[in-house]
Amino acid sequence: MSEEVKNDSDEIKASVDPAAAKVKHKTSIGGQAVMEGVMMRGPHAIATAVRKSDGEIIVDKQPLGKGRTNKFVKLPIIRGCVNFFDSMIVGVKSLMFSAQFFDVDEDGNEVEQEPSKFEAWLEEKLDSEKAMNVVIYTSVVISLIMSVGLFILLPTLIAGFLTDFLHVESNGVLTLIEGIVRIAIFIAYLSLVSQMKDIKRVFMYHGAEHKTIFCYEKELPLTVANVRVQSRLHPRCGTSFLLIVMVISILVFSVIPWQEEIFASIPYIGVIFSAIPWAIWRLVLRLILLPVVAGISYEIIKFAGRHDNAFTRAISAPGMWFQHITTNEPDDSQIEVAIKALEAVIPENQKDDRW
Repeated sequence: MSEEVKNDSDEIKASVDPAAAKVKHKTSIGGQAVMEGVMMRGPHAIATAVRKSDGEIIVDKQPLGKGRTNKFVKLPIIRGCVNFFDSMIVGVKSLMFSAQFFDVDEDGNEVEQEPSKFEAWLEEKLDSEKAMNVVIYTSVVISLIMSVGLFILLPTLIAGFLTDFLHVESNGVLTLIEGIVRIAIFIAYLSLVSQMKDIKRVFMYHGAEHKTIFCYEKELPLTVANVRVQSRLHPRCGTSFLLIVMVISILVFSVIPWQEEIFASIPYIGVIFSAIPWAIWRLVLRLILLPVVAGISYEIIKFAGRHDNAFTRAISAPGMWFQHITTNEPDDSQIEVAIKALEAVIPENQKDDRW
């Protein structure tokens, strides 16, 4: 079969079954589900599309700051750490934008929400924009503290307890136990929140986000019909990233010994470490290594996203499995919202968003 005939055959097949079309353009555009909406982040802009209770779709588009195009933050490892924290800030902003449209009473009627005492105090001391920034960064810090406490500190404490209970002394075994506990907590957390009614709808928008990006990557027209038949499981999803973080943390944290004697024997340094209980030092050192874990994890998922072979499919498989929990099949109205968000961030030059 000639190449020309083969291409025509592929196009005919894709027009009949869009899901059968192959990915032609792996994009760096990614997104996040929010309350009744989707946020999409492109190379030059961020857009959050939200469907209001009256059915209208509102799109908020903001240009990316110059700091995100700095060459330093694009260096390997560093870019992963920067993107991790930056994504948290962008995510909180998008969530706050979507939340302002959904203050409703028990009957579903929109009501005007009174600002909290903290918000009122901020607005009194600062202008509205500065007050909003304080709220956003405070939310990010609180989210980080809760995440670190739940997925870093708690597993370390549980592993320490199991160490005494099982009388295990091997540093490698203890780190492995800690990692298994961390993954178990992560699975339990996702399973619990996925049962909440509001979260189920958020996960439907998450599925719409993935389907829309797949449709764009296959260079098909962004229509509801074309998006609907795409897979809701995407290899470059944030869920996959978080799972890789869990696995990489086992390897990176293994350099931190569970026994104090190793550091205590080092001249001068041992005196410093002996002044504070080793259990606390162990937690502190894990926090210090978190940016390294995030940076390495980002490089792995970027590599897996750029290549399609048995090795990268094996790396992506666990994260894809977890997406059965974090994504649900969307309805057509949710797909429409995701399409609006994606269309707002597609660059004029398609090469700008190449993965």
